[in-house]
Formats: sequence, C-alpha cells, structure tokens
Amino acid sequence: MEIKVERKWKKKDYTIGRMYIDGKLWCNTLEDAVRDIDANGVGKIKGATAIPAGKYRVVFNYSPKFGRQMPRLLNVPHFDGILIHSGNTAADSAGCILVGYNTEVGRLNNSRDTSDRLNVLIEDAQRHGEEITIDI
Repeated sequence: MEIKVERKWKKKDYTIGRMYIDGKLWCNTLEDAVRDIDANGVGKIKGATAIPAGKYRVVFNYSPKFGRQMPRLLNVPHFDGILIHSGNTAADSAGCILVGYNTEVGRLNNSRDTSDRLNVLIEDAQRHGEEITIDI
C-alpha cells in the first residue's frame, strides 16, 4: 500500500494537504506547521511542527495513548510516536497526521469516520503482508 500526502496549504500554525492511497484521492490531511529543521533537530517546536518530508514505513500497532491499534510511522527523524489519526485542528496533532475533510478554514470534519475507514484499509494491507509506506 502506498500512501502519499501532498502538502497543499502551508499556513503559520497548520498545514492542509491531500492524502492519496495507491494513487487515488482518499481525504484531506491536517498537520502542524511546516518548519525548517536542521540535521540536529534545531528549528523544531515540540508539539507544533510537522514531520520532515520523506518516505516512511507504516505499521499498524497498539498505541498506549489511544488504547487501540493505530497506523504508526517508523524512523521519523527527531520525532517519536507519529500516528495517523482523527482530530479537527492542529492542536490535536502534536506532529501526527490528522485525516478528514477540509470544509472549514484550518479544520477537518468527519475525522473519526475517515480515520476508522483508513485503519481498516491499513490493517487489512498489513494482515496480507503488504509493505505500507507513506510519502510526504
């Protein structure tokens, strides 16, 4: 499974994008603001910075914070515990990628339903032994 996030609208406090799964538009994304981060992590503001652009492996495993299985990005430089999950504003992100539909400025709607449907796809891909990646 190939997931792609195209960051479209980079604002001061948040970033809105589009998520594609295997080349097909799936939903919108909301992340923290994109900031320049050097090789040592300087420039990152904890809980308010989007992860660096790149390609990451995704696994579906248990999140102690959410108490359930969630899609997790592996080996993100200077970040730990990056998940794809529901949320409505950048305040819900803390570096994670939120999914839903951007029908209001700076917000996502129908996020929980979108996240739940995405979880089913990712869990199914993992169960069938597919490699799951996300390219941002």
